[in-house]
Amino acid sequence: MEKRISREEIREALCRRHTRRVQEKLEQARVAIAGLGGLGSSIAVNLARAGVGHLHLVDFDRVDLTNLNRQQYRLCHLGQFKTEALRKELLEINPWLDIMVDCVKVTEENLRELFAKDSMICEAFDVPECKAMLVNGILEYFPDKILVAASGMAGYGDSNQIRTRKITSHFYLCGDEKTDVDAAGGLMAPRVAICAGHQANLILQLILQGEIWKETSKSAIIDTVNV
Repeated sequence: MEKRISREEIREALCRRHTRRVQEKLEQARVAIAGLGGLGSSIAVNLARAGVGHLHLVDFDRVDLTNLNRQQYRLCHLGQFKTEALRKELLEINPWLDIMVDCVKVTEENLRELFAKDSMICEAFDVPECKAMLVNGILEYFPDKILVAASGMAGYGDSNQIRTRKITSHFYLCGDEKTDVDAAGGLMAPRVAICAGHQANLILQLILQGEIWKETSKSAIIDTVNV
């Protein structure tokens, strides 16, 4: 019979890796992920492995065979709602995670209610119009919440063009901000994962250090402080 790992064992393992002080901050954090495709599913896995304690997963879609080239799903998940499939995967990493799911399409009408209790929000949609809707809505209704969005991660081009920029005091943008899906020949796992890694890493930095940026130019390209 397989041994069930206790909450205390998992927490102690994370503390040994991160230090107890760091883990205490991570397990108290509450992060929403809007869109559970290549970006969102990878962000969620990264944050779960890092020890973030509370995740809010939002998506209305089901897992399709065409998703498997870049998203954190498997053949056994085909046809399942992404919220439930990803929830199962995350609980395989840490069965003591607090995971809230909303299997719903985000709209201008429901975003205020959906994200009211979240302190940090990751935008991870595929469609540019949906990205703009969410970003504009969060900036209007929740200007004090951390918002981390993405733009430009298609294809297999230069990885180093994917950057993180501070746009406003609480709004950050990850990606190369120019690569179009059609022009780049679609979305591929490595570059999508790099952008998702930028988003997840930024969330961790902000949880652990708060305001960690310094502007280096008028374009607001910024340097990060190592955690």
